[in-house]
Amino acid sequence: MADRFANDPGTRIRQATEAIEPRLVEIRRDIHAHPELAFEETRTAGIVAAELARLGIPYRTGVGRTGVLGTIEGGRPGPTLAIRADMDALPIHEQTGLPFASTIAGKMHACGHDIHTATLLGVAEVLKGLAPQLAGRVVLVFQPAEEALGGAAAMIADGAVEGVDMALGFHNMPDMPVGRFGYCRGSTLAAADRFDLVVRGRSGHAAHPSDAIDPIVAAAFVSQAQTVVSREIDPLHPAVVTIGMFHGGSAPNIIPESVELRGTVRTLHGKARDTAEAALRRLAAGLEAMHRVRCDLRYNRGVPPLVNSDRVLDPAIASVRAQFGDVVEEGRPSMGAEDFAEFAERVPAFQLRIGSGAPGRNDHLHNAGYQPDERCIGLGVQALSRIALDILS
Repeated sequence: MADRFANDPGTRIRQATEAIEPRLVEIRRDIHAHPELAFEETRTAGIVAAELARLGIPYRTGVGRTGVLGTIEGGRPGPTLAIRADMDALPIHEQTGLPFASTIAGKMHACGHDIHTATLLGVAEVLKGLAPQLAGRVVLVFQPAEEALGGAAAMIADGAVEGVDMALGFHNMPDMPVGRFGYCRGSTLAAADRFDLVVRGRSGHAAHPSDAIDPIVAAAFVSQAQTVVSREIDPLHPAVVTIGMFHGGSAPNIIPESVELRGTVRTLHGKARDTAEAALRRLAAGLEAMHRVRCDLRYNRGVPPLVNSDRVLDPAIASVRAQFGDVVEEGRPSMGAEDFAEFAERVPAFQLRIGSGAPGRNDHLHNAGYQPDERCIGLGVQALSRIALDILS
């Protein structure tokens, strides 16, 4: 009986994880106390490199500026699976009061990337021990600058997906109880684009508007932009246009020379994304024709939508169920953005949602009081290790 359980992959993964979980929590707390923003993750990358070296896993630093790539070769040939974790923190002043709270004012791991980094290090150790059973190769991707939505592209430019056949990502979810896992089929996170509209007129006295060209009429753009979503995009394709900045004028009796608006466009589908950009450009041109102003619209496309591939999702969810039982739930898409989408645009990919909600708490990501349940680290290690083992079996 003992031998049978020792050969069971679920039992082996669980036992291996339990043996290293205290160390992973220590690593997480160390990283949490020393947060680093996008492309500043030199200390965190150093911790990762030291752990990979301790495990005898070949690695490369400086990938995408501050990223780290590790490689585990299996005992037999087969496909290559990349597993990605992000490492950067946020410009938030922590208010948790934890003994391992951020030691750097104005910086905090409020999205759990410290959790992610520790989790992938645990996966590295478990899979290193299982390497003879793997048919293929695992690439460990420790990515910088997810919050700036530029780290994935930087690592890819440095060869992070060369030879990769599929990719696996993950994120802790405080709105899901620890011990639960989630997924979403198809488009799961939005494309995130930004625009900057400068409307130029001619300044003048408020008493003589006919002698001026009033750029404040650009306020019409704020409401007109909402008709892009309500009247031009398929109502079954979610889209959000938000104008978060509107600057112009210096006094109530002066018509200003110019005003500036800045906003974002979030879409889950490529067609909706194209429609939104074209419509906003048309609206800006309409302002020029109607109000005699000049409009300079700069539209910058950010990360694409994150689209989960059934080719990776289906076996991954089957593996999680095999490891834990019926603890998996199908969720809804989110209009948030994630640059793991850059990997998913190039190879079949899936992002697993890992419950991190602590009992009695109602935490949210990007919040100064955010406190994930650290048990999600070990559970994440088990889930991701089982997925990799099953896919590469």
